[in-house]
Amino acid sequence: MTLIKSISGIRGTIGGVVGDNLTPLDVVKFVTAYVRFLGEQAPDKRLKVVVGRDARLSGEMVENIVIGTLLGCGVDVISIGLCTTPGTELAVTSRGADGGIILTASHNPKQWNALKLLASSGEFLTDAEGKKVLGWAEDTSWSYPEIDRIGHIIERTSFDEEHIQSVLALPDVDVEAVKARRFKVVVDAVNSVGGTVIPALLEQLGVEVVRLNCEPTGNFAHNPEPIPENLTEICSVVVREKADLGIVVDPDVDRLALVCEDGEMFGEEYTLVACADYILSRRGGGNTVSNLSSTRALREVTARYGGTYEASAVGEVNVVAKMKATGAVIGGEGNGGVIFPDLHYGRDALVGVALFLSLLAQKGCRVSELKATYPQYHISKNKIQLTPDIDVDRVLAIMLNRYTDYNVTDIDGVKIDFPTEWVHLRKSNTEPIIRIYSESRDEDSAERLARGIMNEISEIVKNRI
Repeated sequence: MTLIKSISGIRGTIGGVVGDNLTPLDVVKFVTAYVRFLGEQAPDKRLKVVVGRDARLSGEMVENIVIGTLLGCGVDVISIGLCTTPGTELAVTSRGADGGIILTASHNPKQWNALKLLASSGEFLTDAEGKKVLGWAEDTSWSYPEIDRIGHIIERTSFDEEHIQSVLALPDVDVEAVKARRFKVVVDAVNSVGGTVIPALLEQLGVEVVRLNCEPTGNFAHNPEPIPENLTEICSVVVREKADLGIVVDPDVDRLALVCEDGEMFGEEYTLVACADYILSRRGGGNTVSNLSSTRALREVTARYGGTYEASAVGEVNVVAKMKATGAVIGGEGNGGVIFPDLHYGRDALVGVALFLSLLAQKGCRVSELKATYPQYHISKNKIQLTPDIDVDRVLAIMLNRYTDYNVTDIDGVKIDFPTEWVHLRKSNTEPIIRIYSESRDEDSAERLARGIMNEISEIVKNRI
């Protein structure tokens, strides 16, 4: 089964059987349920919804079904076409819309697509809201409006330039300092929407851009997840072009990975660390947030400025909630997602690019030299495949009890903080898998820690403890 329902929407592979894949009928019933949810939030109001999409091959087809369904539900539509996820989020609030739908499967391969759902705040739905939509998607009693009450497309526009200008207008973006450095940057946008908007942003910052996979055709040039094993091409191009750095974004441009001038990865974990360092230095401190599976380096950098670091459960919705509760000045996730509330509460690679270049320009150093100033950690990511009959919750409970002498967090699986390293165990929501993230001072130590925990879990499962 490749149809995955979550609190923020629905994703799956295109084609196949209704209910097992993301078919046209699944799109219709899910959009209808979303309209029902919006109508409950704003009763007796003519609803207005923003629709944007990434460049993947199924995007136009899914977009047409989504917009048609919205119109058939009596909803007016603002169609912003090819657009980033953060751009769509900003468009919802900019246009005073009641919600928004982003058509993107993020870093998933080309056969996937998804409907990600936004509230009127431009933020993803909460857990309770998402579950309500999921429930209504199975209700076929919906009555659609008659001809005089169907919706209309009230605006067709691109939101890219508005997004760019909103980033450049941030007081913390030092446009003149970046222009003065005359950076040369290689951009890999995996042939999606970042191939248009990221170079446009950079050129307005006076940056010379070398484009790599920047045609928004949806034919992904490589696996679209921006992790080192998928980015060998840009690493060699950065060196060949004698560029100052490389910039990599995923298909919907909410994750940002960076390449040093020597062709080595800056590390997607350190995208947020660097941006936080910059903002904290300008604010004289402040609080930060990332999820439990993110590097400890952010906590240490935050402490340098006298601020407080907090960890949330994994997921953008959870990070945002914790940021609001703690008044964090910046936050995000260790996958290269930067959330800067001065603009909006959403992961935004454009904001990340602008803040990082401002930091680099003011420091006057190379990217590799900047990386060396941060606490050095290595994260290992593993998983254990279990049989469906294994009680994963029970396995995690046993592991929790074994490590009560250490600092243990159980808000999202089990995270065990040791003095110089940590390990985080989480179960998958869709399959019998335990994900195991471990971090230590070097690769060997992180792998050793992961292997030890994996052996313990295997013992528990084998012996039915």
